[in-house]
Amino acid sequence: MSDVLMPRATAVWLLDNTTLTFTQIAKFCGLHHLEVKGIADGDVAENMRGVDPIAGGILSREEIARGEADAGHELKMADSRIDHIPQPKRKGSRYTPVIRRADKPDAVAWFIRNHPEVSDAQVIKLIGTTKATINNVRDKSHWNATNIKPVDPVTLGLCTQIELDEVIAKAADKRRKMDAEKAARSEGPGLVPAQDTPAFEPEPEPENAHRKSFSADDVFRDFE
Repeated sequence: MSDVLMPRATAVWLLDNTTLTFTQIAKFCGLHHLEVKGIADGDVAENMRGVDPIAGGILSREEIARGEADAGHELKMADSRIDHIPQPKRKGSRYTPVIRRADKPDAVAWFIRNHPEVSDAQVIKLIGTTKATINNVRDKSHWNATNIKPVDPVTLGLCTQIELDEVIAKAADKRRKMDAEKAARSEGPGLVPAQDTPAFEPEPEPENAHRKSFSADDVFRDFE
């Protein structure tokens, strides 16, 4: 499984900007080589925008050059230089330039399709949208619903790759915990151990259970 966050979009960029083979791109992006061929032929991921892995810090130019020179070379991800850089904490929603605001429904649709585990509150804080917009995109009642296409927020310039990775990682941890708790609840209480089950004790018989029965003749015999 590849660690590339947006494998198809990365494959699109590599196909458009390098001479790497389908197999090399497929192995790096974690895709099947026939899927990469389909992307190259326009049958898969049509109109998808490519994502530059060099700008994202996951692949170096030197590594691409080595792959282009040797078709048998397997691309290796670059060591991240930004993993431990603390990000400044923002208060409130992100300010988005007017020119980018029309792209927010596309980003919302991308989250709904690819990462439903990310909460609406996280999406609102990350890209500066509103709850109403998310609901309208989700139930397809948005005024521009016919033109909305899922596009990742990094490509749209609504957030950085680091911020997106952080949100997705937090949401994934939360979902795993929720699934574990749900599984534990669904199992229900187990069977009571045999040693804890009270032994069966027969009910006591009535006190007169063994008394001799008398007939009418026995009762009036003494009066004869």
